[in-house]
Amino acid sequence: MDPDIIDVFRQEAAELLEQLEKALLDLEQRPDDRDLVDMAFRALHTIKGSGAMFGFEQVASFAHEFESAFDRVRKGETSPSRDLIAIALAAKDFIRSQIERPDETDAMMGVCIISDLRQLIAGTDTYSVETVAEPVMISQADVEPLVTWRIRISFNKDVLINGSNPLLLLAELRDLGECQLSVDTSAIPLLDAMEPAASYLRWEALLTTTHPRAAIYDVFIFVMDDMELDIQQEIVAAAQQVPPNVHQVEQAEKTYAAPASVIAAVPAGNNSNQIESSSPRASAESRAPGKESSTIRVPAERLDEMMDRVGELVISQARLSQLTSSNGGGTKSVAEDIERLTAALRDAMMGIRMVPIGSLFGRFRRLIHDLSRDLGKEIELVTEGEDTELDKTMIEKLADPLVHIIRNSADHGLENPELRAAAGKAPAGRINLIARHAGAEVLISVNDDGRGLDTERIRAKAEEQGLVAANAVISDSEINQMIFHPGFSTAREVSALSGRGVGMDVVKRTIDGMRGKIDIATEAGRGTQITLRLPLTLAIIEGLLVRVAEGRYVIPLTAVEECVELSELDDTRSEGRSFLNIRGDLVPFLRLRELFDESGAPDVHQKVVIVTVGDTRVGLVVDQIIGSHQTVIKSLSKLHADVPSFSGATILGDGTVALILDVLHLVALGQGREAHKKSAILEYA
Repeated sequence: MDPDIIDVFRQEAAELLEQLEKALLDLEQRPDDRDLVDMAFRALHTIKGSGAMFGFEQVASFAHEFESAFDRVRKGETSPSRDLIAIALAAKDFIRSQIERPDETDAMMGVCIISDLRQLIAGTDTYSVETVAEPVMISQADVEPLVTWRIRISFNKDVLINGSNPLLLLAELRDLGECQLSVDTSAIPLLDAMEPAASYLRWEALLTTTHPRAAIYDVFIFVMDDMELDIQQEIVAAAQQVPPNVHQVEQAEKTYAAPASVIAAVPAGNNSNQIESSSPRASAESRAPGKESSTIRVPAERLDEMMDRVGELVISQARLSQLTSSNGGGTKSVAEDIERLTAALRDAMMGIRMVPIGSLFGRFRRLIHDLSRDLGKEIELVTEGEDTELDKTMIEKLADPLVHIIRNSADHGLENPELRAAAGKAPAGRINLIARHAGAEVLISVNDDGRGLDTERIRAKAEEQGLVAANAVISDSEINQMIFHPGFSTAREVSALSGRGVGMDVVKRTIDGMRGKIDIATEAGRGTQITLRLPLTLAIIEGLLVRVAEGRYVIPLTAVEECVELSELDDTRSEGRSFLNIRGDLVPFLRLRELFDESGAPDVHQKVVIVTVGDTRVGLVVDQIIGSHQTVIKSLSKLHADVPSFSGATILGDGTVALILDVLHLVALGQGREAHKKSAILEYA
């Protein structure tokens, strides 16, 4: 089969498995919600049909067994307990493994999962080989009477186009009992009038079964809008017989294992590196007859290429505007039109790449479910701001950092139930995952109501590792940032979840690579909040273009608060102190000429750009403010990648290069120089 078609199936299956996982996790919280049970069955049924259609016979077979074993839950004969949900989630993981790695999947594991699921639903709390190996004994009194149904089946012409396979449905009908099928071909037109994708056949079936009429309707429940179904009872058998499909479960030699790694439990989502708005082949249960899909799948590589072209267009437009401003004439109006169209195209392109962050948040429910089981803690996950949009590339990169942060919050932050009770807290710990817009940034916060960070222990560990001098004056905020240092950990024991000092280092490196920042707020006994501050996009930003000596630089506009002039009096008065009085507030400032070791005299009328870093306001002294600039970010070469003062570069309208300032690192560099000056003065005194 065409590999592209297989990829389409895998993408759709990933969506359906996410729906199934969501339904199962919600069902654990709301076991009486019948809509959730139906949602799980719809996802399973669609996976089964699509799997057989695309050649994944093992997937279709396992999904059918899963569906059959879970049928008592759907009928309300048994309640979805926590253990049952855990087995169902393991079955979902097995289906995903069958789809993504069919050659590496152990079929015996699937047999054990289904056996375990049947045992638990039947009322046996634990699974054992001996229990499964025993024959299934059914007494005559327990058997329902055999009934023969005459079933007339007529599908609409578009049933195949809508994604259903009548032959699979008829095969499922055969599973209910002894079935005799006859086909009616009278509706088939002449060859020149025949539509290749249309369905013209009708069937009539005589089904002898112990199942009720409702079970027959269940077979066709997802294609009712695409067919006509007539069911009439024919004969009631005089003698009661044992159903033909009762069989003995064979002995399983090994049990299945639930996913051992909580990281693996978080779905990877769509691994094909494609952005999708909806499926190109909508499933029958969600698509009305005759309604065409209005969205298509677009490979992410094509969007990245298009974004590069838009970036080049922005640069060319800037060059054209610069030329027309100097030459004038009739080309100026043309340049203004191109500028307007370029801005509209840029905004449209950015909108295409934006994805609601809820697609990422939904993955962590399974992580919390497994962490709660592994740690023996009751953990509640609360999410807010799922509609907040972020660049798709950034969402993909955020998965691993958030896994590490949430795992640390659950393992180190939340106390055991006994300690929570002693502290007067609710038995269930809470982890909040919140996203919101703040200007041109997105803030993603993970906070818990646990014990909080032990700042003194963090400092002691930092001093032990030589990261901080024993007598150094350092704020609690800076000490807490030590948890992101490579190899740093205060854990007394190394567990399967944490303790090696690697996870938070991954968080720091990833967020730095996204030009983001990490803020930590903690309170002893009340909990910890870690906030990731991220730009909306990685491709184009609004910047303030400035000149320092002969070099031109871009300051991200999201960090700029205001611009003021540095008068000659303020310049001379601030020598050695580097503070400005801004409406009664003392604001420290940095002379970029000094930081960049520029030679020559500064301009007479220097300017100060006031930027905000967290809760800190800092001034950057420049020679000239040129104006706002649409900045197309270009990565620095490997030779310059470790220069901390710059986060990238951009090409200006005249073809020259301007470096993009990393405000956070500049402030840290300036603070280091100020601390060095103070220590030198104290030492001299």
